Amino acid sequence: MARQELARFLRERRAGLRPQSVGLPPGTDRRTPGLRREEVAGLAHISVDYYVRLEQARAPRPSPRVLDALAGALRLAPAERSHLFRLAGSAAPPPAALAVRQVRPHVARMLERLPGTAAIVTDAAYGLVAWNPLAQLLLGGDLGDGTTNLARRRFLGQGRMYESSSAEEFGHIVVARLRRAAERYPHDARLTSLLGELRAGSEEFRRIWTTHPVHAPGHRAKVVDHPELGRLRLNCDVLLVPEDDQEVVLVTADPGSASARRIAELAARS
Repeated sequence: MARQELARFLRERRAGLRPQSVGLPPGTDRRTPGLRREEVAGLAHISVDYYVRLEQARAPRPSPRVLDALAGALRLAPAERSHLFRLAGSAAPPPAALAVRQVRPHVARMLERLPGTAAIVTDAAYGLVAWNPLAQLLLGGDLGDGTTNLARRRFLGQGRMYESSSAEEFGHIVVARLRRAAERYPHDARLTSLLGELRAGSEEFRRIWTTHPVHAPGHRAKVVDHPELGRLRLNCDVLLVPEDDQEVVLVTADPGSASARRIAELAARS
């Protein structure tokens, strides 16, 4: 166990976190940036004294359970999580138990800086975790209730769906991603419940599932019949947030096209 390196790593990651990023109020009496030690201990459900001793390189080797709790409290990316386990002299960390369902603040802020692009972020189970105003106007006002799941939209009709040239392809993309999620997060109760709903409610989902589809995210073009804007030719490009197993989807139209002009008119309302 590399006690000094572990202590330094914990201090640096704690100092790099902002209270708002972990759901804590910012407060006005913080002398230094980052979280307090007692806040990290509380988030990890360990004693403050033990956490203090870890940061002071005086504690005994933490168990894998404690390391996993600290990784969650400090919002460590997978590579950082593995590094934490190595510093503690522990075996390779088990995979994360649950899909990440909160968007990182810097990713959410990125969406705000794309006024001419409809942008959304989806988690590993195709839950919508962030979107910008143009996406809400283009894809449907029900995005704003915070419960949208694109797999439920596609296979169960829960939410607004437009006629699209890529509907069949998107069905296979959804199933491929959900299959990967099921393998990565076998103990995620919310994911298990979603898969049960889809199997019970959609024969198409059951059929595609048996084909074991494989899909790599990237670029797609599609034609959408929008009820207000008419027929739109759209480009969908996917950027990965690998540390959280999330995807940022950017929806645009070719510059100078009729679709681009209609989207620009729509963006002017946002």
